[in-house]
Amino acid sequence: MARQTGIIKLRGTIGDISFYKSTDGHLARAKGGVEAERIANDPNFQRTRENGYEFGRAGKAGKVIRNAIRILLQNAKDKRVVSRLTKTLVAVTKTDEINERGDRTVQDGDLILLEGFDFNLNGKLGATLYASFQNAYNRVSGAATVSMDPFSPTVRIAAPLGTTHFKLVSGVAELDFDNESSNFETDGTAILPYSAPDTAAISLSASITPNSGLPVIQVLGVEFYQEVNGQMYPLKNGAYNALAVVLIDQV
Repeated sequence: MARQTGIIKLRGTIGDISFYKSTDGHLARAKGGVEAERIANDPNFQRTRENGYEFGRAGKAGKVIRNAIRILLQNAKDKRVVSRLTKTLVAVTKTDEINERGDRTVQDGDLILLEGFDFNLNGKLGATLYASFQNAYNRVSGAATVSMDPFSPTVRIAAPLGTTHFKLVSGVAELDFDNESSNFETDGTAILPYSAPDTAAISLSASITPNSGLPVIQVLGVEFYQEVNGQMYPLKNGAYNALAVVLIDQV
C-alpha cells in the first residue's frame, strides 16, 4: 500500500492500481490476490474459508453489540471501533471449545475477553474516570447497578480542556447473537458541574429481563459538556467521551 501525495487525489482503478480513501488518508495499492471462485471451492483454501466463516460471525456479533448500546455509543466512539470490536470478538470465537473450526461462535467462546473494551480510544475510561465504583448484575432480578461514593470531579475525572459539566452513564444489554437482537436499558446522572466540591453519592440502575438466558454486558461511561449562555453542548461533539465494558455475565 502506498500513500498518495500531491494536490490531486485519485479514486478508482487505473490498470492494476486501485486508488481509494481510508481513515489513514488517500492510498493506492496494486490489484491482486486469488480469485473468489477458487477460494470458495479449492480444497487448498479450506482453512481460509473456515477463517472467513468465523470472521463473518464475529462481525455480526459486533453489530449486535453496537446496535444494543447505540444510544450511548453514538456519543463515545472512535473511527476504528468496528474493526477493533470485530478483532476482539474473533479472539473470543477462537476460545470456543464446543464447535469445530469454521463453526466456532462468539456465544460459545469466552466473552470475558470483551471486559474492559473501550469504545473510544480517544477517551479511555481507565484514563478518564479515577473515582472508584462498585458495579454488579443480578441475573435473577435483571438489575445492573453502579454506585460511587462522593468525589471531587476535578480530582477524580480527567476532563478535556473546555469542560464545564459532565455526566456519568451506565447501561446493561442482553445479547442474542443467534437471532441478531438485543435488549438494552440505561441510566445516567443529571449533567453535573465539573468543579472541586464533592458530588453527592451516585447510584445508577438499569434492568433487563429477569432470569435471562442470554449473555449480558454492562457498560459505564463519562460524557463531557460545555455550557454556553445557559445551554449545554456536547464538548467537541463527544470526541473525548469515554465508554467501556465493565462487566460480562455469560450463561
